[in-house]
Amino acid sequence: MAETTAASGRHAGASGPVAVPAPGGGRGVAAAGHRPGLAAPSVLEVLRRLDSGPRGLTEAQAAERLARAGANTVPAQQAASWPRLFVRSLRDPFTAVLLCLGVVSTAVLAWGTASVILLLVVVSCVLRASGEHRADRSMAGLRELVATTATVLRRADDEDTAAAPTVREVPVDELVPGDVVRLGPGDLVPADVRLLRASGLTVHQAALTGESAPVAKCADDIPRGAGGGVFEQPQLCFQGSSVASGSATAVVTATGAHTRFAAAHGRVPGRAEASAFDRSVHGISWILIRFMLLTPPLVLMANAALRGRGLETLPFAVAVAVGLTPEMLPVIVTTCLARGASLLARTHRVIVKRLPALHDVGAVDVLCLDKTGTLTQGRPVVDRALGPDGRDDPEVLHWAAVNAWWTLQLADLPAPDALDEALLDAADEDTLMAYDGTAAVPFDPLRRLATAVVRTPGRLGTHTLAVKGDVEAVLRRCALPEDDRERLRALAAGQAEGGLRVLAVATAERPARARDYTPADERGLTFRGLVTLRDALAPTAADALAVLDDRGVTVKILTGDHPGTAARACRDLGIPVAGDGVLTADRIDGLTDTDLAGLARRTTVFARCTPEHKARITRVLRTAGHTVGFLGDGVNDLPALRAADVGIAPRDAADVAREGADVVLAEKDLTAIAHAIHAGRHASGNIATYLRITLSSNLGNVIAMLSAGLLLPFLPMLPAQVLVQNLCFDAAQLAFAYDRPHPSVLRRPTVLRPRDLLRFITAFGVLNATADLATFGVLAFSLYGPGTGDDEAAFHSGWFTENLITQALVMLLLRAGRHRAEGHKPGPLTWAAAMLAAIGLLLPPSPLGPWLGLTALPTVYYLLLTAVLVLYAAGLLAARVRYERRRAQRGTTW
Repeated sequence: MAETTAASGRHAGASGPVAVPAPGGGRGVAAAGHRPGLAAPSVLEVLRRLDSGPRGLTEAQAAERLARAGANTVPAQQAASWPRLFVRSLRDPFTAVLLCLGVVSTAVLAWGTASVILLLVVVSCVLRASGEHRADRSMAGLRELVATTATVLRRADDEDTAAAPTVREVPVDELVPGDVVRLGPGDLVPADVRLLRASGLTVHQAALTGESAPVAKCADDIPRGAGGGVFEQPQLCFQGSSVASGSATAVVTATGAHTRFAAAHGRVPGRAEASAFDRSVHGISWILIRFMLLTPPLVLMANAALRGRGLETLPFAVAVAVGLTPEMLPVIVTTCLARGASLLARTHRVIVKRLPALHDVGAVDVLCLDKTGTLTQGRPVVDRALGPDGRDDPEVLHWAAVNAWWTLQLADLPAPDALDEALLDAADEDTLMAYDGTAAVPFDPLRRLATAVVRTPGRLGTHTLAVKGDVEAVLRRCALPEDDRERLRALAAGQAEGGLRVLAVATAERPARARDYTPADERGLTFRGLVTLRDALAPTAADALAVLDDRGVTVKILTGDHPGTAARACRDLGIPVAGDGVLTADRIDGLTDTDLAGLARRTTVFARCTPEHKARITRVLRTAGHTVGFLGDGVNDLPALRAADVGIAPRDAADVAREGADVVLAEKDLTAIAHAIHAGRHASGNIATYLRITLSSNLGNVIAMLSAGLLLPFLPMLPAQVLVQNLCFDAAQLAFAYDRPHPSVLRRPTVLRPRDLLRFITAFGVLNATADLATFGVLAFSLYGPGTGDDEAAFHSGWFTENLITQALVMLLLRAGRHRAEGHKPGPLTWAAAMLAAIGLLLPPSPLGPWLGLTALPTVYYLLLTAVLVLYAAGLLAARVRYERRRAQRGTTW
């Protein structure tokens, strides 16, 4: 009946799964602790090996050991300098495409094109390096916020070996093996320690094991079998854990890189697989590289074969390749991501350490997390009080609270544990004060129960024993027939299977006496009933989960806790858990990755998970095509943080978890993750819109240029005209970084899939080329009328104007989830498109026109061009509606 016991504080002795194996020897320091496969050494053996004693070290000994063993710090990742971040940005595939074009432009002496490309590369790399450098500085600030001290016993450097030690606070990094430290409620365990004395001590080991409930610890040399895990040894506490209740004195056995916390950090490899952003960027980059390499040879061969032109067309061919490539892509991507990351840091205190991670957050469709501290607050609350018949009985809660109150008062405990605190919060304080407590037998891990002895007002000569604790331990001490015991065991088991923690409550009447009460008096009890407790839900969790569900994010719980407890929290928060929606670690071990992927689709709760299980589940979900985010805060979460597309950690997470994460939250709150997903989708939506519009428009222009090169006796556009046109379009496209996408874009992840992108740009590129070819006809008709001038200059001018206007139309009509005109003021994109069209109309007849080989056009051309543009806009809208309908049928997003 282990699962029916309260798994917290002074009411439980069970601990969580083993998460981190013991490290190797490490200068003989770790050897003072427990070695796997052997019973834990006694206190005297530990002190002898460490050359220490209960009164601690002298100042001289501590200084000498600090110089030899080093500071008590976990090896941290060194933040990259700004120049290194800048150089790292040059490895971006988008930037590599531009650099290749710049090299080719320089080789053919196209200095203007090469200069523009170099400027764009520098701007992009500066933006990215600056954003990531700011994130590193913010992380350094977070590390300073969690700096702490430890209470240590040290003796003066004199020859009086019997001198009393002094108690003082020292920085944690100055602790050394052999130091004697004191621990109290709320303290972080500063190193691996062996307990010398303990009173009601319980510790949170969630950072190491993933277990949410505090684990009872004691200093006794209790024998343990060789099969017990290191974290199940009650005499040992480890760096990375914290004191939930009680107090203790302990000797430090390992510090710094030799602790089990540091060993777990060192064993975890870095991310070996590309993230969602990396995969999409590489796919799109290869599409661009193929087009870039294919276009110049096609232009050269076509002109040589049909027009007899030679290498003089090479600058034009390079200009065409530049026109095909989205030169502003690195700048747009970096600007969108940097703006989103900056906004998150300012308004929601979310730090994006790696700019591409913001895209990954927006693309997340599966979010994996532990329940403790995210869905629940890590503390229990009373659910029900049940009598022996299974019906509600407030008297059961009353006696449980009496026990909690007087045990706390009479056993001289420093603070109530989590379960006692929940009982006291639910009870009437006035009725508790009506009793007069006389004695208490506090909880210990062997008895698994606690007893308070009180005097009831008006009942002289009688003491009442109020007993609460583990169900089986209490039932063994009650005067009950065996049939009733089995029935009550079944009642408790049913409550535990529903995800509740269960305490049994019993009382007994004894004649008043002066001598002390002992565990021997806990016999012949009257069974009162059961108190069930559930995890307190995080106040913002339900609303945040509703937002995540609305945005197409599936939440999966990966926890080291009991499956019933996790499933209960999910049901309380409205997360649907099917009958087969819970999977335990023992079943996972027997599944292949293919079978696990099939089960993972319909599984909501993965329980009793070790760090290896969490990492494997995360990898399997990614292999199945999902973009996975993982929220974790302990060293046991580090493998999964690095296996996910994007790792997320709160500010108060373990240092190694925070360092290994891509996104850091000010608080462990799902609401912050919802804001981060919103910002990521905002940026990703703008990037995807830019790519679709730019590449489809550019492809149409390239097709038209190749066609014109075959039809015309002169170049369809001069290299300088192509460059100016691209500069104008590039400047207008900066508005995409400041656009506000339609809310429909934010409801589903925006994933840059190369195949989908290729289909889009091909379909709309052909439509754009059709408009260009229609413009050729309009030019041919208008240029052979009266009042026309130089045919070549007029053709260049007409196509220059049409190109800029059609690109402005594409920007407005192919926006993702475009806004309806009514009720909306013109945004940056609208103004940019208007300026682009104005340049196309005004530049050819302006004084600057002749410098570029442009000239004024006849009025009839503008009339005919208007008709072409109206038909083109109608075709764009019709094609868009058809495209959106087909995507909706496939269940994908714009």
